[in-house]
Amino acid sequence: MTDTILKVDRVCQRRGDRLILDNVNFTIVDRTREGRTTGQVVGILGPSGVGKTTLLRIIAGLDAPESGAVIDLTGSRLTDDVGLVFQHYPLLIHRTIQDNLEVVGRMSGMSRREARDCALYLLRQFRLEECGHLYPADVSGGQRQRAAIAQQVVRPRRLLLLDEPFSGLDPAVLEDVIGAIVAVANQHDWNTVILVTHDVRAALLVSDTLLLLGRSSIPGAGRTTSASIQGTYDLVKQGLAWHPELVGTPVFAEAERELRDRFRSL
Repeated sequence: MTDTILKVDRVCQRRGDRLILDNVNFTIVDRTREGRTTGQVVGILGPSGVGKTTLLRIIAGLDAPESGAVIDLTGSRLTDDVGLVFQHYPLLIHRTIQDNLEVVGRMSGMSRREARDCALYLLRQFRLEECGHLYPADVSGGQRQRAAIAQQVVRPRRLLLLDEPFSGLDPAVLEDVIGAIVAVANQHDWNTVILVTHDVRAALLVSDTLLLLGRSSIPGAGRTTSASIQGTYDLVKQGLAWHPELVGTPVFAEAERELRDRFRSL
């Protein structure tokens, strides 16, 4: 029997008089690969302004939905087992990249030596060794993004929530950030990364489950003002997950074409 990790049950949310999310439903289940340590990456794909960040804040427990519920069956709490990275990269600007990681380690109860060793390990894992001594303002957007993700996994995290982690990144940096996200997921079989994005290709490359969040259309009335899940893709079953050389293959091209066509109508 497959374990359910998190269930979003009939979530609705308003912003002022406007209904942003309407009856959002989905379930995240545990995924495993025989002989491999494999967490999972759940991508929520939708256009800008559709309510992706609103949904992420509800999942994180920062905002309460107007109705419905998020049922976390891992027992995680935001302050303990859930990491959250918004687009502005929550790094301490007056501390170096390495110090940012060490501070979290010390706050988590590590000794000074343990925090330093952990920070150095993560700098290597996220390909940040050369900028550990630099301040956030002195590194690129992609390096800040990787550092912000690394900061959230100094201590073990069952859930890591990422808000538009690919925004504004050039192709070379994008590959590094995707690699960092996959590395976090694969630290433990129970690790789950949930990210929201409007980047179709990046979502397809990094996710093993992909949810389309968009507005439905009513014939003769155009789009509604509220969003719900318009489609779910199990990329494992489609043979599109856990393969590093997908780009350029016919199966990837076909899936990307289909997603882009559907994305235009969201």
